[in-house]
Amino acid sequence: LSREEKRRRRRATAKYRSAHATRERIRVEAFNMAFAELRKLLPTLPPDKKLSKIEILRLAICYIS
Repeated sequence: LSREEKRRRRRATAKYRSAHATRERIRVEAFNMAFAELRKLLPTLPPDKKLSKIEILRLAICYIS
């Protein structure tokens, strides 16, 4: 690659990185909202206990089984 092509690639990379970061933020937000919804449907004692994502999944598996 020529020097100019490398420069263009670096500039484009910054744009793509920013766009990717935005898409990733939206994806993670949707993922977390789905976990929050699942958490609301599962019975726990005490009901306001904070659960990790793995705890939510394990509790859901037990609840379904």
